[in-house]
Amino acid sequence: MTASISRRRSHGPAHNAFGVLGAVVLALGLATACGGGVSGEAPANPIATEQVPSYYPSAYGDLIAAAKKEGGTLTIYSNTDQENWQPIFRDFQQKYPWVTKIAANNLDSDEVFQRVLSEQATGNSPADLLVSNAAQAWADFAARPGTLLEYASPEKDKLPEVGSLLPNVYAMSMDPLSIAYNTSLLPEKPTGLASLAAILAKDPAKYQSKITTRDVGGAFGFTVSHAFTEARPGSWTSLQSILPLARPETSSGTQLEKITSGEYVAGFFVSAAPAYPAVEKSGGLLQISFLDDGTVVLPRGIGIAAKAPHAATAKLFVDFVLSQEGQRAVAEGGLTSYRDGVATGDGLHTYQELVASVGEANVIVADYTKVPDDQVKTFVEKWNGLLGR
Repeated sequence: MTASISRRRSHGPAHNAFGVLGAVVLALGLATACGGGVSGEAPANPIATEQVPSYYPSAYGDLIAAAKKEGGTLTIYSNTDQENWQPIFRDFQQKYPWVTKIAANNLDSDEVFQRVLSEQATGNSPADLLVSNAAQAWADFAARPGTLLEYASPEKDKLPEVGSLLPNVYAMSMDPLSIAYNTSLLPEKPTGLASLAAILAKDPAKYQSKITTRDVGGAFGFTVSHAFTEARPGSWTSLQSILPLARPETSSGTQLEKITSGEYVAGFFVSAAPAYPAVEKSGGLLQISFLDDGTVVLPRGIGIAAKAPHAATAKLFVDFVLSQEGQRAVAEGGLTSYRDGVATGDGLHTYQELVASVGEANVIVADYTKVPDDQVKTFVEKWNGLLGR
């Protein structure tokens, strides 16, 4: 089905040196199938090599020519897993075969910006692109002068309103947050926060310290938790019974590992992007569900660094991931595409598929508006005050 994306305002929204972070270099001819949550092999994504849509400006060939002179290299600072990137890089390199090396690290969502700011202060940053879904951190970064390159993508007018998150920051994907649970340890499937609270209330002592949520001290955790409670203020009733049993973690990957191992029985506000492949690899031990009382969707922002060493190539990449071809690759990688017309099925995940699952009224799209510091402090104190010790 086709669903329009309406922005539901939330009023707020690892770690070695880059040289040893395991840069990924993907050559042409990688197998079409990837991890990223694909069931079986997704159908091939038809790529028009060095051909762009008719609505691109006539001078776009000059941008392609400039990119060819940059040496076929692209460096991305992101919080995105390599298996999510794989089909995107594969298809981008098929479109522009002379791009032979794409290096992408995997930092914490906030660290993406901390690293670039530190390097930009010395005037020597290798970053071409920044990709993160830390809305608060993006808002802080974009507000600083001289951090982002001004770029109006020719795809901008083809996207829904939410595709433009901030000046010069676009949405690469629209990733939903889920409840993840260990099927051998939780007797019932939680369908939402209220459902989870009801399950835990049957034997709260059994589940003490067995639930996990995201640390609201980080930009990601704050954004998704704040967006949910702003849109669903009545949810504090459920949170008052769940949070005393919960412990915070700083990444969805850690949460998923610990739920699968049994250290936790369930976690909420777990990103679906790393969850899709984890579910497939678990042999049925790990499952996720989207919240029927409000599924937060967090856009994954992409922007070009102000002093990008390969600025022309970076522009081509932004245009590609926003295009029909690129959004198809985004979906294949386990991220959630949002542009109309991207096929579903075969493990391809789309915003329209989510709407069909939970209903548009139950989708909460977090925006990239900066929340004042005093409001952040009040929220974090309230949330952390409920957590179990």
